[in-house]
Amino acid sequence: MAVVNHQVNEKIEDLRAKRAESQAGGGETRIKRQHDSGRNTARERLDILLDPGSFRELDAFVRHREHDFDMQNTRPLGDSVIVGWGTVDGRLVYVYSQDFTVVGGSLSEVHAKKICKIMEMALKTGAPVIGLNDSGGARIQEGVDSLGGFADIFLRNTLASGVVPQISVIMGPCAGGAVYSPALTDFTLMVNKTSYMFITGPDVVKQVTHEEVSFEDLGGASVHASQSGVCHMVGENETETLMLVRELLSYMPQNNMEDAPFVPTTDDPLRADVELDSLVPDNPNKPYDVKDVIKRVVDDGHFLEIHEEYAENIVVGYARLGGHSVGIVANQPMVLAGVLDIKASEKAARFVRTCDAFNIPIVTFVDVPGYLPGTEQEHNGIITSGAKLVYAYCEATVPKLTVTMRKSYGGAYCVMSSKHLRGDLNLAWPTAEIAVMGPEGAVEIIFRRELKDADDPVARKAELAAEYRSKFASPYVAAERGFIDDIIEPRDTRARLINALEAFQNKRDVNPPKKHGNIPL
Repeated sequence: MAVVNHQVNEKIEDLRAKRAESQAGGGETRIKRQHDSGRNTARERLDILLDPGSFRELDAFVRHREHDFDMQNTRPLGDSVIVGWGTVDGRLVYVYSQDFTVVGGSLSEVHAKKICKIMEMALKTGAPVIGLNDSGGARIQEGVDSLGGFADIFLRNTLASGVVPQISVIMGPCAGGAVYSPALTDFTLMVNKTSYMFITGPDVVKQVTHEEVSFEDLGGASVHASQSGVCHMVGENETETLMLVRELLSYMPQNNMEDAPFVPTTDDPLRADVELDSLVPDNPNKPYDVKDVIKRVVDDGHFLEIHEEYAENIVVGYARLGGHSVGIVANQPMVLAGVLDIKASEKAARFVRTCDAFNIPIVTFVDVPGYLPGTEQEHNGIITSGAKLVYAYCEATVPKLTVTMRKSYGGAYCVMSSKHLRGDLNLAWPTAEIAVMGPEGAVEIIFRRELKDADDPVARKAELAAEYRSKFASPYVAAERGFIDDIIEPRDTRARLINALEAFQNKRDVNPPKKHGNIPL
């Protein structure tokens, strides 16, 4: 019996030794180098992201196959990625965290298999997947096995799309084929100054185009947050970025078959805000910040903006109304007068489809003068881009609530969650103007000859514009036809929206049976 116990103890000690080896990463020197670069280790990041003590690791003893080229004596336990599950605010999530201290976090065949394993588990159990990316790219020594690993991950990203939330966090380098996995997920977050993404690095760019560019200027967080739109949110450091992931998850359901968490609030659902009555200027051409409207309406004034620095003429993000998670889309009069252009249309369309995929009601605040005119927009595909937003709103089956605050002209009226696109409740403030085009432009066309012959064309134009505004652009005209369900005082917006969310809580809407639609891409 003593011999048996001795053998068991030896096996336990061997297990402990191997587990310690697998948790040691690439060793003290590489860990110090990671810290010196302003980055945490893969395990430290998991400790920050997940609830304390909740992480359960899988495949800690996996090793890559031996290779003839350069890797015979380098077979670290667990390879270069840590995978498993844990909880965020008590809710199950599956995670992988690439370890840059081990072979540069490079993706090997077994590295990819570990990621694929937890993604498949997430699909089976209906829980979000969070990927912490910090990798030098494909492991060159493995050749096509490494490339195949990327493709295996891409397939699972695609199959999981719209089924469970997928969040990618870029914590260091993410280059070459590795960038397509984050691009396939629902949200991509980056860390300012210490993370970057690009297809080809600065050296290749210089070789091919003779252009010299830094890592940061080519693919840093600020570039992707403001110019390319690849990045949805940026944190100033790793801890802040991972906290943003936790907050983002608080608005999301576990999967497409569940509703987002209800969070009770002490903010009175009947609260009226008299400041809203005077927030929109009398002059229809004078700007105001739509975020002030949003924050005055939502619970506790808290709004989590997505894509804050990209296509700023439209605002999207998450908030709560009466404890219910909602996605908000709003034209921003402070930027380009809130006009719709290529980037704004695509930004909003993507957000609307994400909300619809995960059963999050959509609240739209409208103040839009139309689409941005010009050869640049036309030549770069404003027609197709604008159609994406039309498609997204038409396809969405979640509750869709719309508040027209001021202008809603031309085709943009149709697009911004109008009654014609299956809007469930369409409200308007008394300041709303709904028409084919603005009064000034309309009278110039309708009364061209009269204005030409008038003694005082400017005064006559102003007179005709006022008449057009009262007769044709008034919200009461649209309300007479049932296109606006009610005209309300701005102060009552919060109460009316919360009441509508309760009323449409069990809404059921269906689209025709089909394999999938053909959204204009």
